[in-house]
Formats: sequence, structure tokens, C-alpha cells
Amino acid sequence: MRGRWLGTLALVALTLSPAVVAAGPTREEALKALGATGDAESRRQGAQALGETGIMTDVPRLAAALRDIDPLVRTFAGDATIDRLFATGVEQMNARQGERAVDTFSEIIRRRPQFAEGWNKRATVYYLLGEYQKSLADCDEVMKRNPYHFGALSGYGMIYLQLDQPATALEYFERALSVNPNLESTRQTIEILKTLLIQRRKDTI
Repeated sequence: MRGRWLGTLALVALTLSPAVVAAGPTREEALKALGATGDAESRRQGAQALGETGIMTDVPRLAAALRDIDPLVRTFAGDATIDRLFATGVEQMNARQGERAVDTFSEIIRRRPQFAEGWNKRATVYYLLGEYQKSLADCDEVMKRNPYHFGALSGYGMIYLQLDQPATALEYFERALSVNPNLESTRQTIEILKTLLIQRRKDTI
């Protein structure tokens, strides 16, 4: 029975993985623009673009831009830093570099604690590492910031399946579906769990 529950988890996990899209100026152009000391508009564009095209080693450049004399450059640099860290964390997670991904998402949380998706992604990494209590704690933080976060609600369900608490898992999957009725994989999981719980009750009689 437990194996059948786990067979649905990969489908549900797809709801937790946003795409990262790169567009606009190249990394080299963004770096050059960010260094245009006499042109605030170029620095603004560079800071924005570097969040999409930069690499981890560009974070110090963005951090330096947080002290720019232009307030919009500082704002864009802060956003770009978070974007770059987030993309790096997703790459690390997909490459199964769990501990490094935890460190990256922890840095995002330190810099921007109100960013719910930073907590959500760290919860996902903790789940993949088997750190279920830590994952639950991060899901709690997500819900404090966004009570309609269906990805975190699905995440609760996946965690409670791993903890062999299918009834609790079912409750969270149903909550996720009530927020987003388009989650077909979650709908399938719910039906499977209902069937398995009915069978479990019969087996105890």
C-alpha cells in the first residue's frame, strides 16, 4: 500500500517547480551596463538583466549595486540578487546538490524573509533530503505569508504520506485542490488515497 502512495508523488511534485526564463541582454552586456558610472538608466537595465542572465559569481556585483546612488538601481539590484540566487538554488536542487540548495535558499530567506517562494523551495529541498520536520516547518512559514499557496499545501500532503499519515495527507491534498481545481495529478492522488483508506479500514475490521 505504501508503495502505491509514493507512486503518485512525482506527479504532485510537478506543481512545485516553476520555470526560470532568461531573456533580454546577454550577461556580458548586463555587466557592462551595471558598470556605467555616468548613466543611471543603463545601470538600472543592467541590474534587472543580470538577475536573468547572471551567474552565482555575479552576486557580489549586484550586492555592490545595492549601494548605488540611484534608488531604482538599488531596488532592481535587490530584486536581481534574489532572482539570481533563486535560479541557482533551483539548478542545485535539480542537480541533486541538496545541501548547497539549502544554503542558497536560506540566503534568500535571510535577505527577504517575506518572500514565500524562498521558504517553499527550501521546504521542497528538505523534503528531498528526507528532513520532513524541517520541511513541515518551512511549509508553515509559506502559509503564514500566502495562505493560498497550493504548492505548499500539496507539499504537506507529500510529507505526511512519507510519515505514513495518509488521512492527514488527504486533508492537505483536498485543500490544495480547493485552492486550485486544475491540479489533475492531485485529484488523482486524492482518489487513490480515498480507495486505500477505505481498504485500510476494511483490513482492520
